Amino acid sequence: MKLFRSIIWGCAALAGIVSAPAQIDLPRGGTIELRPEAAGELKHDASDVRYDATVAAVAQAMPSVVSIATETLVKVSDPFEEFYREFYGQSPTRTQHNLGSGVMIDEDGYLLTNGHVVRRADKIQIQLATTHEVYDAKVIATDPKNDIALLKISAPPGVKFSAIKFAPDNDLLLGETVLALGNPFGLGGSISRGILSAKNRVIPTEGQELNMQNWLQTDAAINPGNSGGPLVNLRGELIGVNVAVLDQSGGRIARGIGFAIPVRQVNDALANAFTPESARQLWFGAHVNAGSKPLVITSVQMGSPAALAGLKIGDTVLKVNGKAPKSFVEFNELLADSPQTNVALAISRSGAAQDLTVRLVPEKSFFNAELVQRKLGIALQEITPQLAETLGLGATTGFIVAGVETNSPAAVKLQRGAIITAIDGQLPADLTTVAKILHTKSKGETTRLGVVLQQKQGNFVFYRQGVVEIPIR
Repeated sequence: MKLFRSIIWGCAALAGIVSAPAQIDLPRGGTIELRPEAAGELKHDASDVRYDATVAAVAQAMPSVVSIATETLVKVSDPFEEFYREFYGQSPTRTQHNLGSGVMIDEDGYLLTNGHVVRRADKIQIQLATTHEVYDAKVIATDPKNDIALLKISAPPGVKFSAIKFAPDNDLLLGETVLALGNPFGLGGSISRGILSAKNRVIPTEGQELNMQNWLQTDAAINPGNSGGPLVNLRGELIGVNVAVLDQSGGRIARGIGFAIPVRQVNDALANAFTPESARQLWFGAHVNAGSKPLVITSVQMGSPAALAGLKIGDTVLKVNGKAPKSFVEFNELLADSPQTNVALAISRSGAAQDLTVRLVPEKSFFNAELVQRKLGIALQEITPQLAETLGLGATTGFIVAGVETNSPAAVKLQRGAIITAIDGQLPADLTTVAKILHTKSKGETTRLGVVLQQKQGNFVFYRQGVVEIPIR
């Protein structure tokens, strides 16, 4: 049974440099057993000599730790596949079971894990480290760039969970004692102790030399199944999310070199991934800090409803439609679930209370093909399978240039029929995403477009790839 896998970002292995202790693949037909802490443990007085800082931190953090079990239906290559489709109406599949870890960040059942723990999962189950209860869960938002996923537990009304406290973004001491909590090898509720070995490491990309400046490094043992679990300090606060171990050539695992995504990146990932835009495609245009209260506005998008309402970076959010949000999660829920598009915000600015009204608008009413044309001078159209078949295109993803304005900067570099495959190295899912990328750019800045040109010679069709840079108007 293969326990370690190389981290895969966009289906590209990371050159055998780093392995993700993401999950455990159980053999076909295997069962999932999540093991909670033993019930009926003796209670100890805090004056007990054994009740040191480590024990206190574990007592603080462990109730928020969860084990994650996933099931994924994997299509099987089979010579009788046509037979299966004809007589059973489906292709042959097998079920793959995996285990990982997570940590609760909100009492209403929101939790964090690594994106690769739940990627492509058809079923997700959660069990807290300190109970026997098992809950179903679903993915609410993901940030593939940071390998972070936000999940929501399906629990009966009124059920509350213990949420971990986030440490301040940069409150890290080199050499301080840290604890890795999680579900290694399916054991559940497991703790390992070490020190903070390095505060700055970066994710390596395929083919690049290891240079991990943004990850945390620790010698606390991190094993298969630990991915997505919390790395905490001696105050029991979240300082990172366990993600990987160093993997030397030949499959040998380096001892005492593990990595965690720092809480600063976790905050940024949550703020970008879980928003009214992601929940209901309503444009708000501002982010609050995801970690701890008070809820402070950390960014405001130019021209957004938040900016037009007068919201500014540094404002503290007091109430949304008359209700004081308990957390970053509830703040975004109140915005997204508002029955009105006009949302009343009570804020504090420089110690003075103010009332603002933000009018949320559908994202597509602003981020659309018209914005793209204003910025670049080209008309883009999403390539659907039907359009690809009609135009005889080999590609079924990307965007086709439906027109180019004669006097625009794009006119000398693009022509009608060109296929856009990337924007500034990103692969946008739709025109709304393309428009969002362009909206962040000012006049005179350039954007790099991945382009495929179709050329015909006789009965043959050739495709030529390239990159063009077009200034923003």
